[in-house]
Amino acid sequence: MKNLLLFILFASSSNIIKAQDTLTMRSGENVIVKIIEVGSNEVKYKKIDNLNGPIFSNLKSDLILIRYENGSKDDFSSIQIESSKFDENQFEQGYNDATKYYKSYKLAGTAVFITSAIPLYGWIMGVSPALLLSSTSPLDENLDYPDLNLMKNEQYARGYKTQAKNIKRKKIIRNYISGLATCAALTGLMISALSQ
Repeated sequence: MKNLLLFILFASSSNIIKAQDTLTMRSGENVIVKIIEVGSNEVKYKKIDNLNGPIFSNLKSDLILIRYENGSKDDFSSIQIESSKFDENQFEQGYNDATKYYKSYKLAGTAVFITSAIPLYGWIMGVSPALLLSSTSPLDENLDYPDLNLMKNEQYARGYKTQAKNIKRKKIIRNYISGLATCAALTGLMISALSQ
C-alpha cells in the first residue's frame, strides 16, 4: 500500500514538473517558466515559482530554444545577434560627433600655450599643465555634445568621450610645442637685446 502511494505521488509530481515551459538561453542556462506571449522580437513569461508575480521578457536573440509543456519547440538558434554591430555604429557616431562638436579644449590649450611661452622658464612652467591637462578627460559639462539623449547610450558616450579626449590631448601638445617655440624666440630676443 505504501509503495502504491509513493508511486502515485512520484508519477503525479513528474507530470507537474514536465508540464512546464523551458527556456534555453544562449548562455546555456535552462529556466523553467510559464510562457505568456511569444512576440516578434521578445518572449514574455512568468517564473514558475511565482506565477502571480511580475512578467519578465527576453529577446529572442538571447534564446536558443523554447520547449513547451505539450512537447513542441520553437528554435531561435538561427537568429543573428546584431547588438554588437549596433553598439559599434553608436560608438562610431559618437566618435564622429565629437570631431564636429567638441570645442571646449580651447581654454586648456590657451593656458598651456601661455605658460610655456614665458621667456626663459616656459619649458619648465608649461610642462606640468601640459602633462596634467593632456592626461585628463574633459569634464562632462565641457563636452559640447549635440543631444543629451544620445549621451544616454553607453557606446555613443564612450565614442564621444574617447575622441574628445584625443582632440584635447592633440591641441594641448600642439600648444605646448608652439609655446616652446615662442619661448625660444622671446628668449633669443631678450638675450640679443641685453647683449647690446
